[in-house]
Amino acid sequence: MDSSMPFALLLALLIPILLHFVIRRKYSSYNLPPGSLGFPVIGQSISLIRALRSNTDYQWYQDRIKKYGPVSKMSVFGSPTVLLTGPAANRFVFSNQDLIITETKAANALIGSVYSPVFKMSLFGSPTVLMAGPAANHFVFSNQDLIFTQTKAINTIIGRSILTLSGEELKQVRGALQGHLRPEMVTKYMRKMDEEVRRHIDLNWVGHKTVKVAPLAKRLTFDIICSVVFGQGIGPIREALATDFETLVQALLSLPVNIPFTKFNKGLSASRRIRKVLRQIAREREAALQQGHSSSADDFFTHSLTVEDIVDNAIVLLTAGYGNSAVLITFLLRYLANDPDILGKITKEQEEIASSRGPNEPLTWDDDSRMKYTWKVALETLRTVPPIFGSFRTAIKDIEYRGYPIPKGWKVFTAQSITHLDGNFFNDPVKFDPTRFDNQTSIPPYCFVPFGGGPRMCPGNEFARTETLVTMHYLVRQFRWKLCCKEEGYRKDPLPMPLSLFGAPTVLLAGPAANKVVFLHEALAPKQPRSLATISSGGRTSWSSSAR
Repeated sequence: MDSSMPFALLLALLIPILLHFVIRRKYSSYNLPPGSLGFPVIGQSISLIRALRSNTDYQWYQDRIKKYGPVSKMSVFGSPTVLLTGPAANRFVFSNQDLIITETKAANALIGSVYSPVFKMSLFGSPTVLMAGPAANHFVFSNQDLIFTQTKAINTIIGRSILTLSGEELKQVRGALQGHLRPEMVTKYMRKMDEEVRRHIDLNWVGHKTVKVAPLAKRLTFDIICSVVFGQGIGPIREALATDFETLVQALLSLPVNIPFTKFNKGLSASRRIRKVLRQIAREREAALQQGHSSSADDFFTHSLTVEDIVDNAIVLLTAGYGNSAVLITFLLRYLANDPDILGKITKEQEEIASSRGPNEPLTWDDDSRMKYTWKVALETLRTVPPIFGSFRTAIKDIEYRGYPIPKGWKVFTAQSITHLDGNFFNDPVKFDPTRFDNQTSIPPYCFVPFGGGPRMCPGNEFARTETLVTMHYLVRQFRWKLCCKEEGYRKDPLPMPLSLFGAPTVLLAGPAANKVVFLHEALAPKQPRSLATISSGGRTSWSSSAR
């Protein structure tokens, strides 16, 4: 063995430890929030991940509330971080221009349970201050001194995108995306959404003995975004893109160690294949626009974006839709299985809408706007099982919260989802009750923030709302279902998914038409199509064909 190898390994072990103590010494004169940075590199990461995967994060936070109070510091991903909680902290983080977005494994994985105060700890080796509650939400969402940043894995795999930009660059790219995600544009996408949902149900639900909800919900939302963004038809390219995106998403939570057979290495390979395809799509779209074969009004990638900006942000859109909307649809079905009264009300609303249309007539924006009760049920689902726990930011200068200094370069994490299950803001918070959204103005600001807030609010929230409502319109009118395991739990790894995703079948569906019986599984994913790497490169492929 190379004699330098032991020395290199020793350095790899000692450097993080030395940096850990340098950080402690550097900030020893600061009146930092309470909390421990924990062991070098590791911090509190292992204990938190264990709590998330066992769905005991509620107690994990409660223990720290008793010990540290409303603001605390910790270490996550090698960076000192402040955790803020509460609506005011949400507002502070979401609207503060001196905070840049930070995406970490914890940010994607965490799911909050109750109001958590502020304390420090160490997560993934980074000193971190955790904030929770309305005040923390307000602080984080409105603070201009906090900006989004990314982990090395996410930066490397996804690249330069709306998640990492700031200033004028952010305004330009966000403006281009919002231009095609605003409500008046989403109305134009409804026909494609309707077609994709009908096709998906016909292919994967009707007449099948087994249906695996979680993976199929991911595939449905992925297909909808592909159809809208790329106009990509059903075929081997989109099939392969879905496979490579699953690999990419799994790699976002991996250690950024680029050696063969690791998740990170596989994710990089998948990212390269995806980028190659998206670049070709973008260039063909650009050529079609220049030649007058396509209208800029119908093109998702206009507003002077570069090809690389198009590719990076298309990956962000696909990744977000692939996970978040799928979680909402999965848990909507799960909740409705346990509440026939709510299911009956949704069905009545959807049947009334269907009665005003022909049997094969697609849904319209007017139909969507009438699905008020269905959306209240979806909002209650987002409240109880938010797809994303909170937001990480990085301070671009020294800032202060509740009398505690947050040094430049430190991360701020607001567990805004914690307020969703706080009895101070939601009566009987563990009860699933859509009527709490009958009067949304009664909910205190920054207490319910499933799509974030401030200038960084998710630009695709209207898109996600519409695809969810279209999906539920067809499912509730064709099927009835019940859970096989009523007490089934779920885990966050990183997105919340039923435990049955890792094993057992969970739901039995019976379609009212012809008494079709379908078993619904939230178990193992269906057999995946070939990745882009295995598709024959023979012959030229048109990337800009329409979905239908």
